[in-house]
Amino acid sequence: MNKKINILSVMMAALFSGSVLAELPQGYPAEYQKVVDAGIKEGKVIIYSTTDTKAAGPLIKGFEAQYPGIKVEYNDMNSTELYNRYLSEQASGGGSGDVIWSSSMDTALKLAKDYAEEYISPELDKLPKWAVWQQKAYGTTYEPVVFIYNKRLIPQEDVPDSHAALAKLVASQTDKFKNKVTTYDIEKSGVGFMLAVEDSKHDKNYFKTLSDIAKGRLTVQSSTGTMMERVSSGENLVGYNILGSYAEARAKGDNSLGIAWPKDYALVLSRVSFISAQAEHSNAAKLWFDYLLSEKGQSILANQSDIPSLRNDIEGKNDVEGMTKLLGDALKPIPVDETLLEYLEPKKRLEFIKQWRAAAAK
Repeated sequence: MNKKINILSVMMAALFSGSVLAELPQGYPAEYQKVVDAGIKEGKVIIYSTTDTKAAGPLIKGFEAQYPGIKVEYNDMNSTELYNRYLSEQASGGGSGDVIWSSSMDTALKLAKDYAEEYISPELDKLPKWAVWQQKAYGTTYEPVVFIYNKRLIPQEDVPDSHAALAKLVASQTDKFKNKVTTYDIEKSGVGFMLAVEDSKHDKNYFKTLSDIAKGRLTVQSSTGTMMERVSSGENLVGYNILGSYAEARAKGDNSLGIAWPKDYALVLSRVSFISAQAEHSNAAKLWFDYLLSEKGQSILANQSDIPSLRNDIEGKNDVEGMTKLLGDALKPIPVDETLLEYLEPKKRLEFIKQWRAAAAK
């Protein structure tokens, strides 16, 4: 009887430790089991992210099913809030996010430079070289930046297919587009500032192009959701520098919202993620990080969350290969490297904002 009780106790202990339910991912080294066991013992992982909770929901659900016993504490913020909160918490030595996952690639890399743990993910060889910085900061998605327009109010023949075409459209019909063109507020949105800087690298006449786009007067916002809502309602007619992943998801259920893919150049944003060197739940953080980069996690992003995968081995068209078939050489991935940090230097940042304001003040 005692022997049976002891066997039952061992089985129950194993069950509640999670080791029976949480299997080692296929192809991972045997020693990774120690990370799995330690992560389950930690019991939770804290994520600071700019990816909205609805889009991240399927990924969270999949992760918690893969690793029973680990709860995801998901904090959805805009890029500026995330940056300031994490920086403040690191300075004070208080509790903070275990993993950062931000669409503001430049500010995320700046944080990673000072606070990231170096980590060689088992998924590293499945990722493009441009997407990994010093095995600390990793790109995780492949998201072309697009134009959106109101399908009821913009004739199909007027839909712009390049930045020059957008500028020409607005400059030739300033009355129609007065206060009807929307984009990011580059002073309030980290993503918006970064995309404007990247535009300037690919368009040698960037500030002239911006000036023409602004001839109808711009309305600026701090979130993609607000811009899509305003274009859909007709309050605005066109939006640019919009994350294609969010636009695609919205357009599936919104007959008023159209998407135009720029064929001169299409910036490709990759949400940057890193594990904090001071992570309280460091093993659970590694499990989340690797799940996000894995074929399973990337498939969830691509096929359930409408966020294109950084990998080429995902079923369906929503990955690098699929995007390349759609836009070819127009795709311009933003590399995860030190070039992102250039315009975060205060003097250079202020000079760029000043130029942007002058060009946009029409």
